[in-house]
Amino acid sequence: MAKTKLKANIVGNMGWEMDINGHHFITDADIETGGNDLGPRPKTMLLAGLIGCTGIDVKMILNKMNVFPDDIHIEVEAESSEDHPKIYTDIHLTYIFKGKGLPMDRLERAVFLSQEKYCGVTAMLKKSSNITHAIKIEE
Repeated sequence: MAKTKLKANIVGNMGWEMDINGHHFITDADIETGGNDLGPRPKTMLLAGLIGCTGIDVKMILNKMNVFPDDIHIEVEAESSEDHPKIYTDIHLTYIFKGKGLPMDRLERAVFLSQEKYCGVTAMLKKSSNITHAIKIEE
């Protein structure tokens, strides 16, 4: 079983400076709740992790399929519950592929494989959230 170990130090009132394999960043609360707004909110970082995880999967799968879009964008929208703990209840991913003559069937397959088989972040978030997606092609 693989283990992950992180460490963090408090910065300011509520900020946390993270060190992940030599990469440093800060998460913080907004000023209204007592933070210093030194970085993104921790819960929002879950969505960034989701984009990164599925994005890596999709790119690797498309490379194996010899499909090379000129560009790829992923957008995410999420709705939170009203009550504490305020979890994401609905998450929608939009995959935007740019390029001419891109095969929609292969794009759909790559996204499907990421969402249903490979992306560990999706698998974890699906335990508490409804996750949907759409695919767009822009030439």
